[in-house]
Order: sequence, then structure tokens, then C-alpha cells
Amino acid sequence: MNHAQQLQNGIAAMNLAVSPEQQAKLLAYVELLKKWNKTYNLTALRDETLMISHHLLDSLTLLPYIGGAQTMLDVGSGGGQPGIPAAICRPDVEITLLDANTKKTSFLQQAVIELELKNVRVVSGRVEAVKDFQADLITSRAFAELADFVNWTAHLLQDNGRWAAMKGVYPHDEIARLPNFVQVDKVEELHVPQLEGERHMVLMSKK
Repeated sequence: MNHAQQLQNGIAAMNLAVSPEQQAKLLAYVELLKKWNKTYNLTALRDETLMISHHLLDSLTLLPYIGGAQTMLDVGSGGGQPGIPAAICRPDVEITLLDANTKKTSFLQQAVIELELKNVRVVSGRVEAVKDFQADLITSRAFAELADFVNWTAHLLQDNGRWAAMKGVYPHDEIARLPNFVQVDKVEELHVPQLEGERHMVLMSKK
């Protein structure tokens, strides 16, 4: 099975609506990751088959949770997950990719240009230092413990917004350590085709 078929099968298994044009752009993003990875060490994965499952399909589990959000912030975006796949599939949402590593934000900026993602901006810096901006949805994938994630980004969340943290195993201990101003609305188990291991989405909001 080629990588285009692998992606298509995964999207079908997840019951997502992703157009052929968007799928082509997702594959072009993986090509950019592979190309820049040699220099910038964006991901430990070198196998493109694993990049499809671990980076694209895993990132696309976020899509049903974006809902009617108009603005989204991807904190600790790294090589662009889940922000870039989300931006490709939801061009109607204004997405900010934030990372403190300047090599990674250089890659992100290049990817935004080459993939012609008009709905994306890249910010380089520590999340605590970001001001004058708020988002309806703040997400991260394997960025930090939940308490740190919400404490560092609380000033960036709109009043009626929510956090969507992508986690591996069910984070019982992390949830127990959340600050008092945060409520957990839902924790859902995610099923990612072609990927072993547990995945969970933790949805939170301000009390």
C-alpha cells in the first residue's frame, strides 16, 4: 500500500471528511517534514509510513473537536502537529502555531509558505510571554503536564473557549493536579488507525 492509500484508508476509518486536494497537501507536508528533518531534527521518526500514522492521522483526531471555533492556538507546535494538518483540513479557522525553538518555527514558517496556508501564522517564543492574542480553542500534543499547559495559557483562552489536550494513556494523576479554576468537561479515548498505544483527548474549560 502506498502512502496516499494509507492516508486515505486511515481517514475513511476515522469517518472524516477530507478532500482529495487536502489529502495531497497533507502528503506534501510529510515530504517537507522529511526534507527538513535531516537538518532540523523535527521528529524522531524517519519512516514515512509511521509519519502518516503518528503525525497525520494522530493529528487529525483533533478535527471533530474544533467544532465552531474561529481561532485556534497550537502550543509547542514543534514540527507542526496537530496545527498544520488541522489548518489544511479547516481553512476557515485562523490558526496560530507557537514554539520556543527557533529552528522549529523556521520550518513552520517555510511550511506555511510552501503549502500556501493563508489561515496560519507562526509565533516564536515562550507561551508565557505571548500577549495581545486570545483563541477559542487551545491545543497541544505531548507538550507539557496538564497543570502547566492550562496555567501557561489561561491568559490566551477566550472566555467561552476551551482547551483540547492530546494525551497518550489516560492522565489520571495529571487531572488530579489541575488548578481550581479549570474543569474537565470530557476525556475521550481516541482510536488512531495503524497506531499502537493509547490516545486520549482531554477537554477542559474555565470554571
